[in-house]
Amino acid sequence: MNEPRNGSGGPAPIEPPLIEGGHDFASLTDLVSGIVERPTPRWWWILFSICSVFLVIGGLMSIYVVSTGIGVWGMNSPVGWAFDITNFVFWVGIGHAGTLISAILFLFRQKWRSSLNRFAEAMTLFAVTCAGLFVTIHLGRAWLFWYLIPAPNSISIYPNYRSALSWDFAAVATYATVSTMFWFYGLIPDLATLRDRSEGGIRRKIYGLLALGWRGSGRHWHNYESTYLMLAGLATALVVSVHTIVSFDFATSVIPGWHSTIFPPYFVTGAIFSGLSMVITLIVPLRGLCGLKDLVGPRHLEVLCKLILATGMLLSYGYMIELFNAWYCGAAMERFVFYNRMTGPYAWCYWTMIACNVFIPHLFWFRWFRTTPWAMFLVAICVNVGMWFERFVIVVTSLHRDYLPSSWGMFYPTYVDMLLLLGGFGLFSTLFMLFIRFLPMVALSEVKAILPAANPHDSSAAHPRYETEETEASRETIVPDSAGFVINSPYCALARFDGPGELLDAVKRVVAAGYRSVDSYSPFPIHGMEKALELKRSKVPMFTLAGGIFGFTFAHSLQWYQSAVAYRLDVGGKPINSPEAFVPITFETMVLYAAFGAVAGMLLLNGLPRLYHPVFRGRSFTRATGDGFFLTIEARDPKFDRSATTALLAEAGAREIELLQS
Repeated sequence: MNEPRNGSGGPAPIEPPLIEGGHDFASLTDLVSGIVERPTPRWWWILFSICSVFLVIGGLMSIYVVSTGIGVWGMNSPVGWAFDITNFVFWVGIGHAGTLISAILFLFRQKWRSSLNRFAEAMTLFAVTCAGLFVTIHLGRAWLFWYLIPAPNSISIYPNYRSALSWDFAAVATYATVSTMFWFYGLIPDLATLRDRSEGGIRRKIYGLLALGWRGSGRHWHNYESTYLMLAGLATALVVSVHTIVSFDFATSVIPGWHSTIFPPYFVTGAIFSGLSMVITLIVPLRGLCGLKDLVGPRHLEVLCKLILATGMLLSYGYMIELFNAWYCGAAMERFVFYNRMTGPYAWCYWTMIACNVFIPHLFWFRWFRTTPWAMFLVAICVNVGMWFERFVIVVTSLHRDYLPSSWGMFYPTYVDMLLLLGGFGLFSTLFMLFIRFLPMVALSEVKAILPAANPHDSSAAHPRYETEETEASRETIVPDSAGFVINSPYCALARFDGPGELLDAVKRVVAAGYRSVDSYSPFPIHGMEKALELKRSKVPMFTLAGGIFGFTFAHSLQWYQSAVAYRLDVGGKPINSPEAFVPITFETMVLYAAFGAVAGMLLLNGLPRLYHPVFRGRSFTRATGDGFFLTIEARDPKFDRSATTALLAEAGAREIELLQS
């Protein structure tokens, strides 16, 4: 065999495998599912107890603030925003790494993301939850938060859709909803795995309900992949739009230090930068505690470090451009704001930000830092600290010294501010601890799909689990069902095969023989199966398009009606009908309904939820979501004949054949 060559003609460098330890489908399933199935370890109880204490403290402080008023914070005039908005922007930014790893890297076909995407998606949800907590308490009258929702309230007043704060609500709400859908959608195949591995009881019922009747059908995978692609594209748009709109809270104002066109890309870059650092902060200790070093290896961590280095340099460029703009614009107040940041009473915050976000990430130029877990963990902690201070510097230092020296004032956080900050981390970490205890923290179906044995077209791919375990003589044809009586009118013939390659070949052979009521079942999508089953192009994109058109029309019409007809209000001399101001909410609503359409289309086309199906009666079909590969030929097929069909399946290489009753 010819050796692969690189561009210079020499042998191409051999990359280390993404998944180490020589795992097969069964051992991967045992490894990841075992984290959920095994008795709760002592370290989990210790960490969960600590996180819960912080959560309780934050909850008590939240109740105190809502019942007493936000005057217990250190805010004053002129510092009307402080820890509340600092924490809000910080947590929204943390959530961006999940969408980057899940969506953007998926579109670029980066296989290494498969070990991290589930973990990062969960981090996104919990970070957005924390962000929502701070912005809700910030309202003062938190029980009136529903006034932000675009619906007529009790006094017939709509939100002002020309305000950046209304755009912010639409963006964050859409991001939270779509991220939740994206996360749960990816969980469905793995929830089915946990369902089939459960021996009964309440756990099996809960996982069964959440899995929606997923059974790994080839037709299911066909629509599933199409929907996942649609959601990835929509989520990618949200990565850019959400923090861009959050930056509009500042950039559309006239306050020096905020009024800047650099804020949208500056905020997006910083969000990804901080989110990637949080991924490393969490995954480095957990990969050891949960035994995931084979799945999240040095190569994964090194790539994350390189991404942090790249985004850190982009953020540094943003800092320099911000300073250049302040100097070049010629506005005295703009220059003073940045001079005050560097030399004023909050200078220590500014230089802490610069040290943590500009200089320390450059340690990742050195391979030792990119390959030493405890070193990259410390660097990631520094980046998280620096990014929090960045938000503090932007919010507070732009407010505490405004145009009139007589109105200058300092912000000093109270104990309530500090305990609420601690409570935010408690909420995030508590939710995360519950996640890793009860749900698979690695996407099993995606990790299995990148194993060498998962590629049916790779002649070197081996299926070690079955090659020596079963022989030709061990095949058996079962005519009675599991209850022992003879089936007179079977629903289908169910056959099990060694691996994805054997299953694909068998499907091609059966379809070539004239059978049409054929389906396959596997723990992950097998490339080429949709052609073998002669499936038409998925209609999920049409559902997505229909949802997007509806969302666009609905949002724009609602804003036009409220602003130009129902509640005409002159805001800063802006036109009553302001199509440009309607763009952010229109875009977010379009993405939201497009995501609804994609998921609804998948469920409708796949006939889900369906909590019972005849194939579940197969005596070994529970392996279909773990390490089993099955083929069914339904009895309604005109060519179906009990003897001839089972003989064909046996000739195709089936290890086990049984007839199932409906």
